[in-house]
Amino acid sequence: MTAVLFDFSGTLFRVESTESWLRGALAEREVELPEPELAEAAEALERMGALPGGASPAWLPEDVASVWGVRDKSQELHRAAYTGLSRHVALPDEGLHETLYDRHMTPAAWDPYPDAAEVLGALQERGIGVGVVSNIGWDLRPVFREHGLDRYVDAYVLSYEHGIQKPDPRLFRAACAELAADPREVLMVGDDRRADGGAATLGCEVHFVDHLPVAERPDGLRPVLDLVARGRSEDFGVGA
Repeated sequence: MTAVLFDFSGTLFRVESTESWLRGALAEREVELPEPELAEAAEALERMGALPGGASPAWLPEDVASVWGVRDKSQELHRAAYTGLSRHVALPDEGLHETLYDRHMTPAAWDPYPDAAEVLGALQERGIGVGVVSNIGWDLRPVFREHGLDRYVDAYVLSYEHGIQKPDPRLFRAACAELAADPREVLMVGDDRRADGGAATLGCEVHFVDHLPVAERPDGLRPVLDLVARGRSEDFGVGA
């Protein structure tokens, strides 16, 4: 392997809980909400899937369904999809919907998995190129910089900057090109079998990790180092 591509959410980083997300937005707008109502609103936002990087929607409202499948193709579509979901939850201040969306893009809303720095650093030491390939509607580079991981990343290929979403192989091809890597010598690491599995179309090997809370996945990325060391193997693609 000459390069490794990583997904962002659920692979290298995990977004905060829906309750923490809501508390942060309430504090920013200086809005108070009694604890029972706060808990109820957080549960409703969770069911709606309003937090990007969080749970999937339990159902898609008609006004969001038309943009949901293409939400990661542009900043505008991404914002429209997620604020559209959150607006189906009654909140004490209408401005909270935009504040919630803006908050999820801040570095404070994300935590790297415990072994992310270790694994990325080890790949750099071995001369392995590292790329981040994400279906996303905003610039995640500040999140990597704030958490000290940007120094390990050689290329960012983000769906909204290309107007293409995974599993479209063109997004993975763009990442391989930026790293000057033959796709047949590239490992894609992600948590979504459909989206991230699209890399296999180009001949990339694919390894899956579990999208779990940070505290529940302390070393889910470490097998990547063994996979890279072994090269192409029948074990690739089995995932965690």
